[in-house]
Amino acid sequence: MQRIIVPIDFSEESIKGLELGIIYANKFNADLQMVFVQKKKSGRFHIELRKQYDAAMEEFEDLLRKYKAKLHQNCDFSYIIKSGKVHEEVARQAEAFDDSLIICSTNGESGFSDFIIGSNAYKIVQATERPVITVTTEKYIGEVKRIVLPIDISKETREKVPVVAKIAKAFNSEVHIVKVTSSTSEGIHNKLRLYATQIKKFLTEQGISYQTTLLVGDNITDTIIEYATAIDADLTAIMTEQTFSLSNFLLGSYAYQMLNTSPVPVLSITPKGLYHTQGVRTTGG
Repeated sequence: MQRIIVPIDFSEESIKGLELGIIYANKFNADLQMVFVQKKKSGRFHIELRKQYDAAMEEFEDLLRKYKAKLHQNCDFSYIIKSGKVHEEVARQAEAFDDSLIICSTNGESGFSDFIIGSNAYKIVQATERPVITVTTEKYIGEVKRIVLPIDISKETREKVPVVAKIAKAFNSEVHIVKVTSSTSEGIHNKLRLYATQIKKFLTEQGISYQTTLLVGDNITDTIIEYATAIDADLTAIMTEQTFSLSNFLLGSYAYQMLNTSPVPVLSITPKGLYHTQGVRTTGG
């Protein structure tokens, strides 16, 4: 991870995303960039937008002064103010860099603008091919000691392993490989064991410690959240399980439920071949 992108609406909740972003930036020796997006309006609102822009700059300068000392000296700490749709501009900003990670809060509304991080967090996950970590304000933000890695029988389920391994190595985390299913079929359990064996081999080669467990439950989301809570996990990794509609990709029900209800920060990975955005790349700024 070379750059951490943190959407900000200046609410206390969105600052949680910044605080987590600082932790990740220090671990990866990465640059951190805060992003605020103004909603595009017609020319008659030019003065209003200018005032909002100036106010946002003042807020950002305050954040730089407050948090700069918490970042390693060789980590660049900056901000950018953009205009457009929040999820599209945040995605574009992240994709301007080859190895970036987005971290944002699933709650937030400062009254500062139309930004409202919480309502856009899900759209950001849908709009980007970059990994996204969403965080609520329920859990203390600190070191990532335990990572829950749920696996199912889909071929995409293993695509999140390299990103999880990268985070686990940076934090010296223990990975909990969770074979999860609602079925008692021996065939499904055998496939889960095969996938788990492949993942264990990969993690062993990376020098990452792990545990494995099998969970069977009717509601996969609840089953994973209960397990993550029980072990006091610091991160749960999921594939976004996107489904196609006529106009866009929609976040699958499992991914949406995880983002909406998990008290543990969630790492969302988009399956290869499913990435879609209506925007274009932008310069880093």
